[in-house]
Amino acid sequence: MRVTKHEHACLRIEELGQTLIVDPGNFTDPLEGLHDVAGIVLTHEHPDHWTPEHLDRILGAFPGIPIFGPAGLAAAASAYDVTVVAPGDAVTIGPFTLSFYGGRHNVIHSSIPVIDNVGVLVNGVFYYPGDSYAVPAGADVQLLAAPIGAPWLKIGEAMDFVLAVAPRRAFGTHDKTLSAIGLGMHRQRLEWAVQQDGGSFLALDPGDHTEI
Repeated sequence: MRVTKHEHACLRIEELGQTLIVDPGNFTDPLEGLHDVAGIVLTHEHPDHWTPEHLDRILGAFPGIPIFGPAGLAAAASAYDVTVVAPGDAVTIGPFTLSFYGGRHNVIHSSIPVIDNVGVLVNGVFYYPGDSYAVPAGADVQLLAAPIGAPWLKIGEAMDFVLAVAPRRAFGTHDKTLSAIGLGMHRQRLEWAVQQDGGSFLALDPGDHTEI
């Protein structure tokens, strides 16, 4: 399975010739070279994780593919046929088995309502929590996409999240709001966290990929 990091929080996952797209939002450039897209996962409704423009472009090339997301996302994207998923659900689409965790977006501030969010575990080995620190209990995570910069993120809490998941490898995502200096600092902190359980950190930039 190949995992490609795109700008900010967008991920492309490829397995057996098919592709899964996760969280193409307004900080992400249009995705090029897509092939055999089996489905789309949108972890929540914030525009840095989905836009109509991205969905229209992908659905125009691959009509009829399913979109999975929590109830709040389905309401925000009501013009699209969204299959609502919740923590504890599992679905299979093509070569991808998707298990969902969490349920709520991390708190930004007491004045801002907390919305629905789901983390997704792909084929039991790759985990991305969306905008949360939801831990996939019992999963043997081989690769973790760990949020590294956000209005709701404190780097010490992000480190604790990586420690709790204890993946074999990790890379940072949700990073478009960071300067180059800030990104480097936060990568160092997550690298320390993943190394505590003998894992390794990957400094993936947009377009970079790794294999599981």
